[in-house]
Amino acid sequence: MRDDDSTVSRDPLTVRAIESPEWQAARQAATNLRESLTLAGLESDVPYLRADLNAFGQGYVELGRVAPDIAQRLAELLRRGLAFVHSDPAEEGEPT
Repeated sequence: MRDDDSTVSRDPLTVRAIESPEWQAARQAATNLRESLTLAGLESDVPYLRADLNAFGQGYVELGRVAPDIAQRLAELLRRGLAFVHSDPAEEGEPT
């Protein structure tokens, strides 16, 4: 965005909110998640993903709505990732 963009609010509350550590953490988490979704070929399937702050100034990541088949794909990716993380090295043929 350009600094002269008239659609961007420049009030002090907005500026403080987007400079807050809470919003920055939520933004970084959303960016990391978007990068992972891109690698999985799912970025365009999670169009509502964004960083935000709630009324109390706590950062959070809005995932938004996804189609049931995308939720199934995300669940499968999580299961596979957890299986990989918790796999037994002996089962992989690695020395124990």
